[in-house]
Amino acid sequence: MNKILIIGTSLDPESKSQLLAREAVKIARDLGLEPELLDLRDLTLPSAGEAGSFDDGRVEELKHRVSSFRKIILCVPIYNYDVSASAKNFIELVGDSWLENATVGFICAASGQSSYMSVMSFANSLVLDFRCWIVPRFVYAVKKDWEGSVLKEPKVVERIRGLLESLVSGPK
Repeated sequence: MNKILIIGTSLDPESKSQLLAREAVKIARDLGLEPELLDLRDLTLPSAGEAGSFDDGRVEELKHRVSSFRKIILCVPIYNYDVSASAKNFIELVGDSWLENATVGFICAASGQSSYMSVMSFANSLVLDFRCWIVPRFVYAVKKDWEGSVLKEPKVVERIRGLLESLVSGPK
């Protein structure tokens, strides 16, 4: 069974990373995989660390929802040379045992090329804190890859396909 959880972590209504998440779902289906999209905009989550946040019923429900997935794609916007606060909050809230030994890939949306390595500290924390396996093939889309809300760069689509194939097959 090739179930994949694709998580759109941006809360922006016009988010490019959310559009990339939807593109990943389409490509995953074309590959015969079983993707499920989790759009954080559809949830109202507490902020990790506020009183009662880790025992919140919404968090427990979310943990239950995602616990059956061992393959995960995080679609993240890059802000100020790092992944979004909403992505970090999600991991803080639900990242305990359900993430352990999961294989995680990244699809990033950013303004420009200069922050392409910014996902590394987040990836490192997933490895060290949760013993995740990280797919070393990141997808990184920038402003010039888009015309409005339409992805115009075919190489980005090819990279998403490659990421999904790597996530499922593992190292070659």
